[in-house]
Amino acid sequence: MLYGIMKALARLFIACLVLSIAACASLPSGGRPAPPAALSARLQALAKAFPGRVGLAVEDIDAGWIADADGQTLYPQQSVSKLWVAMTVLDAIDRGRLALADPVEVRAGDMSVFNQPIQKKLVGGVYKTTIDDLLVYAIAASDNAANDLLMRRLGGSDRVRAWLVARRVAGVRCGPEERILQSDIAGVTWRPEYSFGQAFWTARDLIAPDVRAARLQAYLADPPDGATPDGVVEGLSRLAKGRLLSPSSTERLLQILRQTTTGPLRLKAGLAAGWTIAHKTGTGQDLGDLSTGYNDVGLLTAPDGRIYAVAVMIASTRAPIPVRQSLMADVARAVVQYHDGKASSVATP
Repeated sequence: MLYGIMKALARLFIACLVLSIAACASLPSGGRPAPPAALSARLQALAKAFPGRVGLAVEDIDAGWIADADGQTLYPQQSVSKLWVAMTVLDAIDRGRLALADPVEVRAGDMSVFNQPIQKKLVGGVYKTTIDDLLVYAIAASDNAANDLLMRRLGGSDRVRAWLVARRVAGVRCGPEERILQSDIAGVTWRPEYSFGQAFWTARDLIAPDVRAARLQAYLADPPDGATPDGVVEGLSRLAKGRLLSPSSTERLLQILRQTTTGPLRLKAGLAAGWTIAHKTGTGQDLGDLSTGYNDVGLLTAPDGRIYAVAVMIASTRAPIPVRQSLMADVARAVVQYHDGKASSVATP
């Protein structure tokens, strides 16, 4: 009898082992569920057809799978990196080191380069505002000066990098202030006067074309603000699930992301009725007809509440803006079509 019991237990052990191996075989590396085959194939096809270097990633934040195309290669974030600065600021608020209502005086010397609508607020050389207002400018309007001010209030980009490490946000870097990063990319030595008018563009035009090309290619090869599409969607997923910030800070950042005014013809253009988006765009420098760092990442919410984290990151391309925007809209449409098809199959008896 004892022999029979031991034999039965052995069979049970073997059966459990087989089931365990089968379950593991269905998971990609890292223990994630396998992504939907049709969506993965669609992303791969979109990336292959695009005339440029692009990385795509989609994560179902509840199921945990990630469908991607070149999802683990570093791509330049450009203004997408403002996300991590904002999260670090909000984490400091959660810890009582800062407050949304903290006063900030913005002055001419605080200005940056390229997009900085806050510059128009300078009256008599100063604009009195708050940390919360700077967050809205930096995220919703992608204001470079506001982002640089927030980074300085934190104590520099090292603080953002330390937060990324502490929170185990993998595959994401943080570069220096925008005015420093953009100057380095262009081969220009930063000067405060470059913040105004066309001074930066004039200085950049004086750089020899071969020098500019070399600096731009060096940036693309190893972007200090780089991130992987997979890393970005995982970070967005953890944000949406409340695993990076307090509930109040999470909701405040999501509110601001929903207010984003940049890139209305990127991911947002591919959404169907009833869908919403909370997103952050990024746009890098051009050299001739070569465009770099053209991105849109965000959280797409279906009418039934299902949320997908999405990243479209174009490192470099010579395709015109409408073609880039069309790719982004097509990725969003692919998510909508997958979701609608899944919902339809579940509803079918």
